Amino acid sequence: MKKVEVIEVKKLGRPVNENSVRQLRLKELELKRSNGELKRGRPIKEDSERQKRIKELESKRNSGELKKGRPINENSERQKRLKELESKRELGLLKRGRPKMIKIEE
Repeated sequence: MKKVEVIEVKKLGRPVNENSVRQLRLKELELKRSNGELKRGRPIKEDSERQKRIKELESKRNSGELKKGRPINENSERQKRLKELESKRELGLLKRGRPKMIKIEE
């Protein structure tokens, strides 16, 4: 039977004082993080002007009163071309992909 040598690994760096204020705070934060109680960032003031504006905009978006983006101009050339392509797709007349190259045999 072979003997296994136990190699002691010396801890590098400065020793940690477990009772220091910083270490106690780090333990407390880790405990809160594991419990899911840690709140990050700045707390939100519900009665602030910005929060009122955000709630108002959200309610307008949900009701359909406010839409994102620019309105579509149905009479533009692009929209006419898109409608034409869509109608061709529905009828099955639109060929997809690159056309075959015509080979001329001599």
